[in-house]
Amino acid sequence: MSSVFEGVSRGGKLSEADVKQAMREARLAMLEADVALPVVRDFVSKVRERAVGEEVAEGVSAGQTVAKIINDTLVELLGGADAHALNMGSPPSVILMAGLQGAGKTTTAGKLAHRLAQKENKRTLLASLDVYRPAAQLQLTRLAEQASLKNGGKVEALPIVEGEKPAQITKRALDKAKREGFDVLILDTAGRLSIDEALMAEIKEISELSSPQETLLVVDAMTGQDAANTAKAFHDAIHLTGVVLSRMDGDARGGAALSMKEVSGAPIKFLGMGEKLEALEVFHADRMAGRILGLGDVAGLVETVEERLDQEEGERVAKRMAAGEFDLEDYLSQIKQISRLGSISGILGMLPGMGKLKEMVGDKGMDTSFLKKHEVIISSMTRQERKNPDIIKASRKKRIAKGSGVDVAAVNRLLKQFAEMSKMMKRVRKMGMAGLFGGGRDMAAMGKMLAGKGGEGMPQMPNFPQK
Repeated sequence: MSSVFEGVSRGGKLSEADVKQAMREARLAMLEADVALPVVRDFVSKVRERAVGEEVAEGVSAGQTVAKIINDTLVELLGGADAHALNMGSPPSVILMAGLQGAGKTTTAGKLAHRLAQKENKRTLLASLDVYRPAAQLQLTRLAEQASLKNGGKVEALPIVEGEKPAQITKRALDKAKREGFDVLILDTAGRLSIDEALMAEIKEISELSSPQETLLVVDAMTGQDAANTAKAFHDAIHLTGVVLSRMDGDARGGAALSMKEVSGAPIKFLGMGEKLEALEVFHADRMAGRILGLGDVAGLVETVEERLDQEEGERVAKRMAAGEFDLEDYLSQIKQISRLGSISGILGMLPGMGKLKEMVGDKGMDTSFLKKHEVIISSMTRQERKNPDIIKASRKKRIAKGSGVDVAAVNRLLKQFAEMSKMMKRVRKMGMAGLFGGGRDMAAMGKMLAGKGGEGMPQMPNFPQK
């Protein structure tokens, strides 16, 4: 979208030719982002109507003026600037989760239960009505157990009874929720690989039985226009009150979000930003517009960091780094902190002006899966070995490799990279930031890395493997 604004001439008013050219580019950009064609037409029409003849304020370029109009129109199409809260009636409030198989419905149910317990102190009962997918009920039970451990027992799963039909499970869940004083009941319905009559008939029956305050449709943001079509089909069958877009931490460009509200009429309420229980964000239309336009989402990034990172642990490790006392236990702590943030791609999307970098990285993006391998290797070491890696010789390396399911070469690579990191930290401590790259050799390596010539990479940091 940034190229759209660069092509607008510098006039006192926005001419029809300027706007027409800008909107031709915007239309192509949106179609590439997999926005539904009717939504694109409506969007272009609204922007053209508002932009032609608009005065360009002093000190502001014509391109920036068009950008402001486009941004405001995007926010409006996405549902307005206000976040849409869940409608909670008298307890137990019933939330019905709907969607196709593989959209992330069960995981989202677990995340939502965790969020309600953590943020709103709600006691929540989870009930799986999916009697078709193998281990679906067990998956929800495990998620409930995880959420319960993190929230002092505020989340429970309905006990599984073999052979029960979805309607019977619904009745039993409602009875338990009322009898035992739960604030919220989340019903996780079965999905199908595609929309069919049996699926819609079943979900209609469950909706009539449970009279939910909220009916949330979970759709995979990566499916683009198909997500909007799915939302329309479900909305026609049962009245949707909201949408959850899952897998927004991937390479989805916002097209599904932009299409969703317009096509289904239901507001987007949450975004799934990863697999972890904490990875569920409230949807803000203005922030999503910023991401689509490449303006970033700094507020969202700050919230993500505050919610997912352990500040005290970060400060403890930072002090040890500053004192030159960094060991493998500290490195393990940092790996866990990084993994809590979610994907590197998702974080890049929140940084202003990083849209083009994210696009350039593309399929050759930084693969952080090696961090998981490092975590497993370090977890296979004794406390003494983590504190003093120098004692790890051949026999210990063999034991660690066997315990972590890797070869000895992988253990050697980790130890070598860690030694380089430790060397860098000692150099910084002794010489200040000026000594960070240590002159010729290190600067040359860094230059090669930045130029993308396959150099050694920065010697003090582990190289990010290419996907």
